[in-house]
Amino acid sequence: MMMTMTPTTPFPAERLEDSNVRVLLLENIHPNGVEFLRGKGFQVETRDSALSENELIEAIAGVHLLGIRSTTYITEKVLDAAPDLIAIGAFCIGTNQIDLAATTSRGIAVFNAPYSNTRSVVELAIAEIISLARRLHEKSTDMHAGIWNKSAAGSHEVRGRTLGIVGYGNIGSQLSVIAEALGFKVVFFDIDDKLALGNAQRCSTIEELLQISDVVTLHVDGRPGNAGLFGADEMSQMKPRAMFLNLSRGIAVDTAALREHLESGHISGAAIDVFPVEPKRQGDPFESDLRGLKNVILTPHVGGSTEEAQQDIGRFVASKLRAYASFGSTSLSVNMPEINLPSDSSKHRLALVHRNAPGVLATINGLLGEHGVNIEAQSLSTRGDIGYVLTDVAAEVGTEVLQELAALPESVRLRQLS
Repeated sequence: MMMTMTPTTPFPAERLEDSNVRVLLLENIHPNGVEFLRGKGFQVETRDSALSENELIEAIAGVHLLGIRSTTYITEKVLDAAPDLIAIGAFCIGTNQIDLAATTSRGIAVFNAPYSNTRSVVELAIAEIISLARRLHEKSTDMHAGIWNKSAAGSHEVRGRTLGIVGYGNIGSQLSVIAEALGFKVVFFDIDDKLALGNAQRCSTIEELLQISDVVTLHVDGRPGNAGLFGADEMSQMKPRAMFLNLSRGIAVDTAALREHLESGHISGAAIDVFPVEPKRQGDPFESDLRGLKNVILTPHVGGSTEEAQQDIGRFVASKLRAYASFGSTSLSVNMPEINLPSDSSKHRLALVHRNAPGVLATINGLLGEHGVNIEAQSLSTRGDIGYVLTDVAAEVGTEVLQELAALPESVRLRQLS
């Protein structure tokens, strides 16, 4: 498939065969994703680590598709250095590491994997809750130190306890079902009106949840409003000797306050998988207020890091990047209007990202009609300030027509696919 990259400036358009599409994948993207994109003829470069802003600016020149995980940040400065970039794949759930407003304004599509690692995170949460309740991590440490400490003191079953879930999205709701099967009473709090599953009960406030829960677990997203969500005030309202888990976003928790409540015994134990600042590379030093506490399980952001989850994520996000690059499909895009017009190898396709304004479609079609371009299929969708239209035509559109389309005041990004 030929892809014609047509930024509004400069012109004429650069024409790319699939074999010339450059892909940069960072942070150990699963080989499934790498092999899928290479199998489609794309040029794929991989890096094991995250890149800093300056490192990414240096590496991204000429890149059309970028794949990252949670530790590489896509800023406006990075995007300014990437005029050829058409899509970003977040090979994870969250996209808070990407400046979505800046990508959207440039017509760059963003994709993620909102469901692929849900089960992995839920299983880790269950494992850590039981480990904390039975103090397994402490007993294992003692055994490795040659200490035989066979005692039931401080060890408890989870059956009959109350689990409080803050954030009842894909992960929180699935955790709710599995926890209830283990004998938990489940309560939850979410700012959106979510349907309770099973016998779970909704709390009207987070304070209500904290006061009745034996275990509190966070499953919130990385939106700015969640920064500092769980601090000293919230911890002080928790039930004495309750346990605390955060497998969602490091910015959500005040770790210094958490250490104080752990040391005082008000919180009996904690399991933390995410941190405000995380190392960018394997083997880099890790610093945290929570290091050295016996009643804390620390894991290096591995909630979704199972072979099964990473394999699914690799293939899923890679397929979304390929579908957008080759066919213009924005199915499940985080930031773009959703269109999935069936492909037809006998047709040529125009993909135009534009500002959402009245009369744009009529203007586009009028311009094509003036040049004798016959429209065979067309689909338009809008999302906020952005619109996206795919137009299939019988023959390749000439440079003059592309120039006029790109020059429309509403045009953001134009590509010709064939």
